[in-house]
Amino acid sequence: MKTIIEPFRIKSVEPIRMTTRAERERLIREADFNLFSLASDDVLIDLLTDSGTGAMSSEQWAAIMRGDESYAGSPSFYRFEAAVKNLMPFKHIIPTHQGRAAESILFAMLGGAGQIIPNNTHFDTTRGNIEASGARADDLVIAEGTDPTSLHPFKGNMDLERLTAHLEEHGDAVPCVMLTITNNAGGGQPVSLENIRATAEIAHKFGKLFIIDGCRFAENAFFIKTREPGQGNREIVDIVRDCFAVADAMTMSAKKDGFGNIGGWLAINDDDLAVEARTHLIRTEGFPTYGGMSGRDLDALAQGLTEIVDEDYLRYRLRTNAYIVEKLVKLGIPVVQPAGGHAVFIDARAWLSHVDPLAYPGQAVAVALYEIGGIRSCEIGTAMFGRQPDGSEKPAAMDLVRLAFPRRTYTQSHADYIVEAFEELQGIISTLKGYKIVEEPALMRHFTCKFEKM
Repeated sequence: MKTIIEPFRIKSVEPIRMTTRAERERLIREADFNLFSLASDDVLIDLLTDSGTGAMSSEQWAAIMRGDESYAGSPSFYRFEAAVKNLMPFKHIIPTHQGRAAESILFAMLGGAGQIIPNNTHFDTTRGNIEASGARADDLVIAEGTDPTSLHPFKGNMDLERLTAHLEEHGDAVPCVMLTITNNAGGGQPVSLENIRATAEIAHKFGKLFIIDGCRFAENAFFIKTREPGQGNREIVDIVRDCFAVADAMTMSAKKDGFGNIGGWLAINDDDLAVEARTHLIRTEGFPTYGGMSGRDLDALAQGLTEIVDEDYLRYRLRTNAYIVEKLVKLGIPVVQPAGGHAVFIDARAWLSHVDPLAYPGQAVAVALYEIGGIRSCEIGTAMFGRQPDGSEKPAAMDLVRLAFPRRTYTQSHADYIVEAFEELQGIISTLKGYKIVEEPALMRHFTCKFEKM
């Protein structure tokens, strides 16, 4: 059938406050043109992030009632640990309140001045935690990964030649090699199983830990199943296990492919590193069997990890994004292709070719989309990644606008409304002006900085 149907029934609803365009223009101005500063009640369709914003299932709500809040040794932890190990065969599972806490612990151990961490593409909190430790974050994605028009099926792949050269040049300063699946900053693009294995092989050849940022592991596995030769008849669970079998550690925001509203973990095989990590955890998060989460959160995640690998859900999830991308392409709007797993990415640099990258064309698109349709999105470009560790600024590899879809939250009619808003935006795109930043913090500025129209 041509119609996308959601593979679930709606059991509870949350009303949306319908705002006018005049209201939205006032609200975004009062928020200093930073969409993070808007109150969520003032947003019609909230696509700022897919992190922690999804709807939980009836079985997850039932699991919450099983949550045990014992400080140490809660049965909720052991159910959570078993669910993680069923998919990711790591020796030590260390819960955290969300993914950036796992990153903070990891780079407190592996980072530091003079250290260099290569990745296909670091996302914002990963890069922020690396740079906060004094280390440097290097991106080594394949060339197709920075070309929004390329139809390469695995644009998130690590550039293996560049990684080898990087380790030959900087090997003594590199404590680990990371790989982000899917590659969020590059348009939600997947990494092939072949590339995961090859990246691990190179890392181990040079004696480096191989670490996966697995936030969207299930979406990545479905792309492997549908796009990689020889994988089409395999179960998603088996593909997931193969992805992590070659890794020495992983970080995870369970607010993505854990179907959680909060939570994450750091998983490690090395005994000594795990002891050090748990010491950090106790100091900053909590006891090792809850790590910043309640027992009910742990049980909800344990159930969510059984649901996220359902192929009917994953097929619907990825098809929804592809549907919107197809509609936008017909309108002549430049987008990252092929469609990503968790989001639709607009190529703002190509769409606003009259706006200099240092004037943040992605921010201009994101603000205009909110004013027109009440849709909140997120700039993934020079505002997010342009400032360098030395304080200078240069254009990011791409200037994108991400529309990240919360899991099991919106319907096809919402998708059609989004397309209509873009059709209206297309009519005024040549009139949009750039922005300048007038106030910013020292790190990860995009969350709280203030903009002015140029």
